[in-house]
Amino acid sequence: MPSHRQPRLGEWGLSSSLAYRAPSPTPSETNHFCPPQLSLDALGPEWDCPLGSKDVEEEEGPWGGGSGLPPTSGFPGSWRQDVGLDCKGSPEGAEARAWTVHHYSLLQRCLQQAGLPETQDRSQVPRTGCPGAEVTLCILGSPCTFLSVLLEGGVQSPGNMLLCLSPAWLTKAPAPGQPGEAALLVSKAVSFHPGGLTFLDDFVPPRRATYFLAGLGLGPGLGREAAELARNLSCPTGASEELARLLEDRLLMRRLLAQQGTVAVPATLAFAYKPPGLLRGGAASPGLRLVELSGKEGQETLVKEEVGAFLRSEALGAALQVVVKLSGWRWRGQQALRLHPRAEPGAVVDTVLVLLEKLEEEESVLVEAVCPPAWLPLPGGPSQGPELAVRICAVVCRTQGDRPLLSKVVCGVGRGDRPPRHRSSVPRTLEVALAQCGLGEAAQVEAVRQRVQEAAEAAMAAVLALEAGLSAEQRGGRRARTDFLGVDFALTVAGRALTPVALELNGCRCLEACGALEGLWAAPRLGPAAEGPAAAPLVETMLRRSARYLMEGKQLLLVGAGGVSKKFVWEAARDYGLKLHLVESDPNHFASQLVHTFIHFDVTEHRRDEENARRLAELVRARGLQLDGCFSYWDDCLVLTALLCQELGLPCSPPAAMRLAKQKSRTQLHLLRCRGPPWPAPSLHAVPCCPLESEADVERAVRQVPLPGVMKLEFGAGAVGVRLVEDAPQCREHFSRIARDLQAEADHPGIGLGWGNAMLLMEFVEGTEHDVDLVLFGGRLLAAFVSDNGPTRLPGFTETAACMPTGLAPEQEAQMVQAAFRCCLGCGLLDGVFNVELKLTRVGPRLIEINPRMGGFYLRDWILELYGVDLLLAAAMVACGLRPAVPPHPRARGHLVGVMCLVSQHLQTLSSTASRETLQALHDQGLLRLNLLEEALVPGEYEEPYCSVACAGASPAEARLRLLGLCQGLGIDRPNYPVAHFLSHFK
Repeated sequence: MPSHRQPRLGEWGLSSSLAYRAPSPTPSETNHFCPPQLSLDALGPEWDCPLGSKDVEEEEGPWGGGSGLPPTSGFPGSWRQDVGLDCKGSPEGAEARAWTVHHYSLLQRCLQQAGLPETQDRSQVPRTGCPGAEVTLCILGSPCTFLSVLLEGGVQSPGNMLLCLSPAWLTKAPAPGQPGEAALLVSKAVSFHPGGLTFLDDFVPPRRATYFLAGLGLGPGLGREAAELARNLSCPTGASEELARLLEDRLLMRRLLAQQGTVAVPATLAFAYKPPGLLRGGAASPGLRLVELSGKEGQETLVKEEVGAFLRSEALGAALQVVVKLSGWRWRGQQALRLHPRAEPGAVVDTVLVLLEKLEEEESVLVEAVCPPAWLPLPGGPSQGPELAVRICAVVCRTQGDRPLLSKVVCGVGRGDRPPRHRSSVPRTLEVALAQCGLGEAAQVEAVRQRVQEAAEAAMAAVLALEAGLSAEQRGGRRARTDFLGVDFALTVAGRALTPVALELNGCRCLEACGALEGLWAAPRLGPAAEGPAAAPLVETMLRRSARYLMEGKQLLLVGAGGVSKKFVWEAARDYGLKLHLVESDPNHFASQLVHTFIHFDVTEHRRDEENARRLAELVRARGLQLDGCFSYWDDCLVLTALLCQELGLPCSPPAAMRLAKQKSRTQLHLLRCRGPPWPAPSLHAVPCCPLESEADVERAVRQVPLPGVMKLEFGAGAVGVRLVEDAPQCREHFSRIARDLQAEADHPGIGLGWGNAMLLMEFVEGTEHDVDLVLFGGRLLAAFVSDNGPTRLPGFTETAACMPTGLAPEQEAQMVQAAFRCCLGCGLLDGVFNVELKLTRVGPRLIEINPRMGGFYLRDWILELYGVDLLLAAAMVACGLRPAVPPHPRARGHLVGVMCLVSQHLQTLSSTASRETLQALHDQGLLRLNLLEEALVPGEYEEPYCSVACAGASPAEARLRLLGLCQGLGIDRPNYPVAHFLSHFK
């Protein structure tokens, strides 16, 4: 075949938008432009599979070659060989034992190359654990494939990420209350811990898996055993043979993507022998021709006509070659293909006919267009360098709300006559790969990355949509899902722009490639990689699904229903399968119809909390409620809840700690006395203050507390009654006003007046205000989320605006988290979800107050949206004595900037241009994020925000500009409510 020169990248004239501005081509160049329907998945003819009688059944999957003995490594390892790989009660045959030893050696080799210590054998002393009450993430597969997931799991959930090297280490047992489903029990595994530490452990009794991910293979070997173990489990699974068969079917996935229309795929002609139901019928797909065959013989005429028509069709554009390959579960990961010139239809027909004889039912022969790689000069090399081909691997993960998220992109680069395949080239980043091809401008690289991200996430969305329509049997179990996906792309020119073309989808090969790239940074002196681990979102999803599994069916007593701002609780409880029993003062509360048990009980008189706790405990016992936990997110009920938990013997922070945190002056004065050690002590963050119960206390306070100061209710909430006071007369005036206007619960329900209307005066500290939401368990910090608040409308302190994630420098963010953590510990708050308000001053963080419950307003919603962590579920897990399954350092999926709307400032706007219906419609369209905090538009002197309106963006600046434009259009931005000023802290 004659050699044809391909256009150089420099000749394409690519700008930051990657537009194609090539000069008018010469006649010899005209036929070499590659449209988006072209494939780069080609190999030279010398690499073709044998087309004789012998089938190629070697496998690229995580278990190697299915059956038979494992490959030999050639050299003995430097690690100990006398480790306890036998599982008591589950003896292995010689062949299975050889595979177990092989995978253990492979793990040691992987750890060695990553600069990590050898696995320590602790199997002689079995681990007991807490069966059924702990997260157990179990992987059965090749260490080489899953190493990045295992190491990341050791960081996010130490000791709970387990690698099983043999199916014999696992057993299935009938799941109680789940007919047809089985629990997966782990008797032996390698556990992963921070720093890459690994231990070979036995578990007595066996640990119950809360998440299972198996490397699936073909044939009678270990892969088949893994597939059987994964089928119909009661715990969440991240893969099944049934789903893998769909995912690895090139034809099915290509048709799925082609029908979607947003992902470019190669032009393809497919001959399908008795295709599966998912491929039969349906609308035609652009660039994809499916020919259904009921038999394999006597098809010469049909094949000749279809191939001829395909090779002449415009769908191939200017492609000069086609590749013929097999598609189906048996052929996944194979290099079973042959390359032919487009001008030789006879050779293509002959190859198709030979491959047809190899087909079994539901398999296909594909003829697809080949896109020759663009001719590019090597950097610093001769002007006539060799052709280079780039293969792009993208890993996409399922995240909160079943949304796809691109995790990482890795590339392979090879000669044009030998395009790279998995494991055939050194992995590199997209930036390096494109630079080696002459494309080095940051804007150009970012444009390519954005297109790869859009295509990869669209591919994952298509797979998730397909799965949503499958039955449990078709998925391989009720809880079987595809939680991550690898997408292979070629990069070609289409529509005068570089475009990624999806070649195939896979389960593990792209994940392994990303892990190999991350392994490059394990060498000494190279430092950490610029990006986070590819497996981080996947492990977060494992933890999230594990938490749901552990909490399903738990019986929880909830004290206090809250208002409209807590409506999300009832929907979330139903989604998680929680069984809620509610204690509430309002007999007509809407939530009374949404819970399993409703107990009407007056919880507003807090001076009688001890007595009420005893009475409630008697009611619970009388009703025969078998509770797993008890908690509250409502300020008024926190102390009562702690006392009730004490009566019922349920987990909770001590009542004394709750009382200390609930009374603001006691909090500050107590922490001022906590001077350590250890250092830095909580006293560094406390602010001088003085409690106020009488006018005489006011006179004493103004002499003790530096002015200006802040006066607030001791047990208040929502910044109601909080005011900046400049001098003694203002202190007296504000104290008298509060004493007159806010005397009892009926004067302003829900702000703590059931505790009385005592006040405090505290020093006013300058600085930016921030919220820190913490998850604590056993006195250990599991997760923290920092948000920024805008300037308030002094002399009031009602919140105006907020931004998440924080814009603070990492060191300052760490200071805020540690200050919040130390203050909670100083007050005795060891278990729970807490909200801590602080100011960052020039001398460090200063405490405003501790709210010993989940953050209010928009905080739970924002954290769930940005980080995929549900504080409500975390609080429920702590209440049940379970360690919350939350990642310690989750990555935000974007930025949110919001502004509060007040009835006093926006009554007319909220009744017209920004009505509740209008805001809800914009929320449903994804144009803003609405959190309703009050039900009615009732103005008053002491008010809380009516709602929060927020916009999302890839950066704080983008989110801020969107929000400002929205507020101006809706009329929220007003001269007396300057939104731009409130957002000024977020620049």
